[in-house]
Amino acid sequence: MSELGFGMMRLPKVDGKIDLATTCEMVDTFLASGQNYFDTAYVYDGGESEIITGKAVVLRHDRDRFNLATKLPAKCLRDKSDRDRIFKTQTERLGTDHIDYYLLHSVEDGFNTRIYEGLDCFKWGEQKKRRGDIAKFGFSYHGTPELLEELLDKYPVDFVQIQYNYLDLDDPIIKSEKLLEILNKRKIPAFIMEPVKGGLLANLPGEIMRDYPETDPADVALRFVLEKPGIERILSGMSTPEQLKKNIKTFKDKRPLKAADLALLKSVRNYYGEKNLVSCTDCRYCLDSCPKNIRIPEVFKAYNSHLLYPNDNRAHYFYAGLIKDYAPAQDCIGCGNCKRSCPQHLDIPEILKKASTVLDHGPELE
Repeated sequence: MSELGFGMMRLPKVDGKIDLATTCEMVDTFLASGQNYFDTAYVYDGGESEIITGKAVVLRHDRDRFNLATKLPAKCLRDKSDRDRIFKTQTERLGTDHIDYYLLHSVEDGFNTRIYEGLDCFKWGEQKKRRGDIAKFGFSYHGTPELLEELLDKYPVDFVQIQYNYLDLDDPIIKSEKLLEILNKRKIPAFIMEPVKGGLLANLPGEIMRDYPETDPADVALRFVLEKPGIERILSGMSTPEQLKKNIKTFKDKRPLKAADLALLKSVRNYYGEKNLVSCTDCRYCLDSCPKNIRIPEVFKAYNSHLLYPNDNRAHYFYAGLIKDYAPAQDCIGCGNCKRSCPQHLDIPEILKKASTVLDHGPELE
């Protein structure tokens, strides 16, 4: 059965900074439950996630009690020397001399794969493994099934991390069911990210949940993934001690889905399919690349809220407050930097145009 992984991308924050005390509390609870896998990355929170992971996990617990995973980012690589430079920085941030699970970050069709192959990063990872610097080598993946098969034909890996949840099974871009099928056929362990789709499947609209008042939607989303074969780890980016405790209980109980759970899944898929929402998971990779300082995930949050509740002004109030400090959607210059960094392959400039027609020309608010 799959084990729970602690994703360190959405850690609790106070005044915009990661809350170390609460993170330590959550780490201790996680380890006490018998779980032991912590997943971070070089670029999470501008590097702060690796530093906090080092302080909350490595400096406070015996090294043999946990497994660390982190990632090498294509966007930070200019030549081969950057591979070891970044790895050294990561071990220093984390306070360890080795990484248990090391990944190439966000392998996908186009730029990232050209960088990783051009700089021999797949072979470099195997070399690091032979030297004992890392124990297992793999990559996180946001590309097509065709590219995945091509890469697996060329490079040996210990695992692959894919996005998988019940909304993305037959998504024409993500194609998560096909990706899992490829990994299972090759007997390569699958590690799962976004099982609740950035929180979207944990916070369902009231008009859905009134038919399922006793159901925890995050629990159902995780249990859906838990039932799938070939999955070794399921990562959850937990932001509060309460979320952590709920997820631990889900993995401890491992209850099969019941008829009411399956009915909820069907209702959610139908509901979101009709609304045509922006499938942003709030990874925030786009923010560093926006020259106009548009808070893209927050704009999409407001736009999705409008799509869900077109007669409610809450989306417009939220947006009005947002653009007091940041640029409005209409300031997008269409440079495409954000589009290239989006693991969901969203056409962000085009969506910003649509959001702008609603949000920048919305009702007059008092």
